[in-house]
Amino acid sequence: MSKGETDRAVDVVNGGLVWPLVVLSVPIVLTNLLMVGYNLADTFWVGRLGQEAVSALSFSWAIIFLVISFAIGFNVAGTVLVAQNKGAGNIGRISHVAGQTVTFVFLLSIAFGVIGFFLSPSLLRLIGAEPGTLEYEYALVYTQTEFIGMPFIFAFFVFQSLLQGWGDTKTPFYLMSASVALNVVIDPFFILGFQENVVFAWFGLEALEAQLYALTGFAGWEVQGAALATILSRGLAAGIGIWLLLSGRVGIQLSSSDFRLRAETVKQLITIGTPASVEISTKAFSVTILTALVALAGPTPVAGYGIGTRITSMVVLPALGLARGVETVVGQNLGAKQVERAKRGVFAASGIIAGCLLVFSLFVYVLADPIIGVFITGSGAAEVIEIGAEYLRIVSVSYVFLGVFYIVQGAFRGSGSTRIAMTFAIIGFIVLRPILAYAFAEPMGMGASGVFLGDALTNVVIVVLAGLYLLRGTWTDNVIEDEPEGGPVTDAGEHATATSGGGEDD
Repeated sequence: MSKGETDRAVDVVNGGLVWPLVVLSVPIVLTNLLMVGYNLADTFWVGRLGQEAVSALSFSWAIIFLVISFAIGFNVAGTVLVAQNKGAGNIGRISHVAGQTVTFVFLLSIAFGVIGFFLSPSLLRLIGAEPGTLEYEYALVYTQTEFIGMPFIFAFFVFQSLLQGWGDTKTPFYLMSASVALNVVIDPFFILGFQENVVFAWFGLEALEAQLYALTGFAGWEVQGAALATILSRGLAAGIGIWLLLSGRVGIQLSSSDFRLRAETVKQLITIGTPASVEISTKAFSVTILTALVALAGPTPVAGYGIGTRITSMVVLPALGLARGVETVVGQNLGAKQVERAKRGVFAASGIIAGCLLVFSLFVYVLADPIIGVFITGSGAAEVIEIGAEYLRIVSVSYVFLGVFYIVQGAFRGSGSTRIAMTFAIIGFIVLRPILAYAFAEPMGMGASGVFLGDALTNVVIVVLAGLYLLRGTWTDNVIEDEPEGGPVTDAGEHATATSGGGEDD
């Protein structure tokens, strides 16, 4: 494999550890922040349509994020295999693994898109959207449009994950920056068109707006416009990313033969990726469950909760980005048989994120009301702001615990212990969080406030459980076999079982 002049891979195996970890993770954090920027831009502009439109996005995102999160797990498999093969010196296998991941995830996205499109009405009803209401109609058209664009959305995630395993997180960041900039520019026009569009009012261009409307008659696609803008901007970024992989300009270079699926590699992707998919999707599934619980109190609390969860997702982005950096650090160092260095990376990342989130938590707690107020105006705004701010004040005190949990999960994934990461995610997000949220909301009569309290308490419990297992140390057993260049790659879990008499389930 040739390494192009633009290869930006960070060396995390040699020399200092903390600074390479930061350099590797910061672009991931910024990339994830930009991804949230898609959603915040959609929320901001859709919020001009009123409470019903914001509630519709909350219902839709509960479904869309669940599907996207499940597919991302297979991208994690690509990250792990690329990282561990690079650390072990199996450079000849990386192009093959990358090409197989691209093809497999692309086919998966088509299947998810088709199935999701036809199941959208049933899924929306399942989480509490009532047919015949404006919230339901908005949510249905947004959800189905997003499912149509799934291949474009997934393609960029594949590119980002493969380069992350290689050690290059800057290139995906640059592409995401351009994509978000495009989305921010076209969002208001796709949603509001040329009639009563506040952008024209901001710049005193009402006369131009009137002329454009008279010429085109375009009044915007409303909520569907937000989905179309996202698909277009992400699709362009994905297209450039795949071209970079084919050209070899980013260190990894793919050929046409790499895209032809082989049973052995597909099995590896499924073995590592399926638990990772379940683990990652549990976060989105828990939001879906909690959205349904909040919906028992009505559509207005759903709007407040939806905005609040978007804010939370932005605040914890440093933890998610650092966790992805930990995946690469752990994967490459375990591949290089540097176990203690891999552990030091995890502890360093935990300390960094704890300090960051302490500051962010205080900021969100104090400014909860104005933060929510940015994203909603019009009818019902005051009540939405009150509920959303209450959510932020309750959940923000647990951000530190949630952030450290994400770091620990990143360590498990980077070692190939995806089943362990899946187990703790299920315990926390699927078992504890819904049970505690329901207990506080219904039997104890706290309503939506009880859901928020159950959410916060879960964040504390799960990091204690996962942290205790991390200290046990058996998760470091999972590394690939050393193979001659071009030789087969043994799955992480299989190697652990063969060489240690145990595995990730120890």
